[in-house]
This record gives sequence, C-alpha cells and structure tokens, in this order.
Amino acid sequence: MFVDSHCHLELEEYDDDRSEVIARALHADVSRMVTVATEERYFARALEIAETHHEVYVALGVHPHNSADYSDALEERIKGYLGHPRIVGYGEIGLDFYRDYAPRDVQANAFRRQIEVARTAGLPIIVHSRNAKEETLEILIDANLRDHKIIIHCYSYDLETAKKMLDMGFFLSIPGTVTYKNSTLGDIVRYVPADRLLSETDAPFLSPQPFRGKRNEPAHVRLVAEEIARIRQIPTSEAARLLADTFARIFLAREE
Repeated sequence: MFVDSHCHLELEEYDDDRSEVIARALHADVSRMVTVATEERYFARALEIAETHHEVYVALGVHPHNSADYSDALEERIKGYLGHPRIVGYGEIGLDFYRDYAPRDVQANAFRRQIEVARTAGLPIIVHSRNAKEETLEILIDANLRDHKIIIHCYSYDLETAKKMLDMGFFLSIPGTVTYKNSTLGDIVRYVPADRLLSETDAPFLSPQPFRGKRNEPAHVRLVAEEIARIRQIPTSEAARLLADTFARIFLAREE
C-alpha cells in the first residue's frame, strides 16, 4: 500500500472529478492521503472530503504566500478546527522567499506564531521552505522543537542541509520531482534513514514523469515510491511498507 503525505484535494482543480480522483488513488493501492488546506476558505471543504472518504486526512494552516492574512481572529478560528478527529497535522507553514508574495518579516511572524499553535495542539508541523533554508532553520532552532514531529514538505535543498535537518529530528518528504531526469534528490533519498522518509505528490502540482506538465493526483505517488525504491535498491513493496510505516508514526499516532 502506498501513501501520499501531502496533496491538495480541496483545490478547484478537482471540483469536476474529486471522487474519481480519490477512486483512482485507491485503485492504485494508495491507502492514505493527507490533504493540506493552506487558506481559511479551504478548511471546511478539506474536512468535508475527509469525512466522506475515510482514506483522506487533513492538515491545515496558513501558507507563507498568505501570511498577510494571519491575524489574532484567524488564529482563534484555526484553533476551533484543531480538535476535529480528521486533522492529523498543522501546515503547510513556513517561508517562501522565491515568490515573496508576502513580506519576509510577515512570513516569519506568521510562521513563528503558527509553530506555537501547532505545538500547543500536539500536531505534527508541515513546513514549506523555498529559497529560505537558513532563515527556516534559524526559526525552527529557536523554537526548540526537538521533541516535536517536523516534516519538511517537498524537500528541495542540498545534502548538507538535509543532514542538519535530520540531526534536528526532522522528516523529509520527497515529491514527484525525484523522477525528473535533472533531479538532484538521489543523494538525499540514498542518505535519509528509512524511518525519516516520506512520499508525496503535492497534487495538483509537480506531476512525476511521465505526467509532467499535466495535473497531478494522489494515484501518482506510486511513481514516487517506485523511484525511491530504485534509488535505494530495494523492492518497491519494501519501500512502500517503510513509507507507510513512517506515515503512520507521524500522522496516525492518535488513532493507536
């Protein structure tokens, strides 16, 4: 069974065929998915999806692109959601200095505040970090999160940064870009301990080969797992089992 630790099933890209997309994932042996709602307007929809499809779980938070929307009032509304039994993570939150859709100090402030909300709620934190590795590490180090589950979503940095993050106890999530001919993720996949590795699609974004340029969907996480297996020189079934075990330890601990 395969697992997709990060997708966005609540987005408009799936409005016409969301149930079919989930059905295709199940047909492809994708047994669990986390749909990640990054704006308040998507929170209720994500929960509706998870309530209808028991294979789907939810994470929510305010994406760095939308950091300017974060406020005391929004924080209180978010807290009101966090006791929902289908919510298994907080995020994606962090820093994006590539797009810079929000001022960098505003992003950092929202990131710090949401870390504390997630810590209080006892939820794993899903981190978005793009072109901001040093700043991201500084905030996470300052937060003293060694005993908290931290997932670096869509890992895109180098091996040295991976080593620092692993030393801090973090998990690294590998997207469909690992299948690209020019991918630099091979060394990361080889180095990361199996119990710190996750697979994701980030659907509808970042489709793996041979679907590059088309809408992504959770069924394609199988291709990510197959590439991880090829790089690590293990059977796909073993890679799938290891990835599913890590997923369960992070996101489903409260179900046990």
